[in-house]
Order: sequence, then structure tokens, then C-alpha cells
Amino acid sequence: MSRNRLPLRAAVPVALTTALLLAGCGGGDDDAAADSGSGGGSSSADSAVPDTSDVVGGVEEDPALAEGLPADLTSLSIGSNVQSPPNNFYAEDGTTPVGFEVDIITAIGNKLGLDVEYSDMAFDSLITGLQTGRVDATIAGMNDTPERQGSIDFVDYFESGITIMVQKGNPAGIEASADLCGQAIAVVQGTTQEDFAAEQSAECEANGEEPLAVTATPSDSQNQTQLRTGRVDAILNDLPTAVYISQTAGDGEYFETVDQDPINGGPYGIGLNKEDTALRDAIQQALQQLIDDGTYGEILEAWDVTSGAVDQATVNGG
Repeated sequence: MSRNRLPLRAAVPVALTTALLLAGCGGGDDDAAADSGSGGGSSSADSAVPDTSDVVGGVEEDPALAEGLPADLTSLSIGSNVQSPPNNFYAEDGTTPVGFEVDIITAIGNKLGLDVEYSDMAFDSLITGLQTGRVDATIAGMNDTPERQGSIDFVDYFESGITIMVQKGNPAGIEASADLCGQAIAVVQGTTQEDFAAEQSAECEANGEEPLAVTATPSDSQNQTQLRTGRVDAILNDLPTAVYISQTAGDGEYFETVDQDPINGGPYGIGLNKEDTALRDAIQQALQQLIDDGTYGEILEAWDVTSGAVDQATVNGG
């Protein structure tokens, strides 16, 4: 059985322009190349991408795990929505996926002796992609929820929650979830943020207030452009992405996050077809080895997201 590692991040450190954050990070089509147009504008400063090549590239294959995989599996096809720094996004070349999720799944691939190949897909098509066999696994900041567990399995790798992102200075005066009543809100289609927006809107109406005016798009970068230009008052986003964007876009002058505890906190999960139990179990064991030997922690530390670290790689723990 031949399984060669793919050195996905073996290059020297690269830089990410803010234009990629605000406009061209894909998500709506299957082409891995990003349109690097400026969209909502760009900053003159670049954000450094940490060099984790030694950490990820140093992961050695575990022959016992590799031998337990299906004989015809010689590469690991990953479906993702590559537009959510620091989770996953494109390097300055517009084609190379980078981010802490990219590092985690590449390290898992190395542990299993498998090439890792990325497919950039719309978020709401990821589960279908697993069910139809288009991809072997997904890693895209997808929350492991009981509802989704009815369709696919998860190996949990991170803890996060929903955060409200607003324009710098918070002109709409949004200080908590209750302040979203009557506001224009942007979310990405098929996400838990979209579900929460519907729940919050219903709660607003039940309390005699105006519902949320929700815009759902295929792309977080579209939502950022809408927020910066004032077409929406807030974005609902995952905590690490909202914090990263607020710190880097426009040198930190475009956005900020609302200071409240994460909403509906829970685990991110690597998604797998329910019939692929051998691959699911191998990925769970590989991830647990990376947690135990410190590789996982080094990756999260490099990306400054250690607050979401988990101690156990659980299956369907959401």
C-alpha cells in the first residue's frame, strides 16, 4: 500500500493580504483559486502567517493506523469552505490553503500516511459532499450538533461559539444578543449562525420587538463587505474568525467584536460519512496521538487559538 505525504505547508512563511480577508476567499465555487479583488477595500499592511512547516512536516506515519485504512484509500480528499481565517483561508498566492484547521488535517494525514487534497465548496454543500462520496472528510469550522449527527459523523477537534462582529466603534450600539432585534444581520448559509439568527428573531417578536432582518450569503467575505459598507449592522460569526478579522482587517480599524460570552458554544468536528467507520476511527486515533504528543497544542499556539483546545478527540460529542 503506497501512501505518500503531501507537504501542503512545506514552503517558507507566506503573507496574507487583507484583500483576501475581505473579498476573494472563495466558498461559493469549487475552484481552489481565489479572486483576489479588493471588494470592501484593503490595508497596506500584511498579516503574517505562522510557519508551522516543521511542526506539521515532522509528524511521522503510524504504520498500525495506516494499515487499518481501506486498501484503496491512497489520499484524503477534504471538503472545506476556504474563507475563514485563522481556521482556513488562502495564502497570498490565492491557491494554497492555510490556517490551523489546514495544519491539523495535514498533520492527521501525515500520521495516516495519506496525501491531503482540498476541495473548496459552499458550506451548505459539505454534508452532501460527504454523503455522495465526493470528499472523504470535511474540516470547515462546522459545529458538531445532534441534528447534523443524523446525517454524518464527527471527530471533534476544537471548541468555539458564535460571536457578534460590528463596525469599529459599534455605531449600531449592539452590546448583547438582545440588541439584535430590528437590526440587519448577515450570516453564512447553512451555519449554526443562521439557525441562531432565526431563533433570536423569533424571541424578539415574542417579546413585542422587531425581528432581525437576516441576509444569508454563501461567503463570509461578502458579509464583511456588507458590514463595512453599512448594508448590515452586524455579522454573526465563529469566535476565532471574528477575533482574527477584527484584529487584522484594515490594521484593526474596520471591525470589532461585541464583548460577551460566546453564544451556543460547542465543538467543531471533522465530518465523515457514517459508513466510513474505519476512516473515522483512524482519524480520531491520529488526532488523539497529536494531542497527546503536543503537536496539536503547538499548532494552536502558533495560530493563537489555544483557548479552543480540547483534551480528547471525541466522536459525536456535540
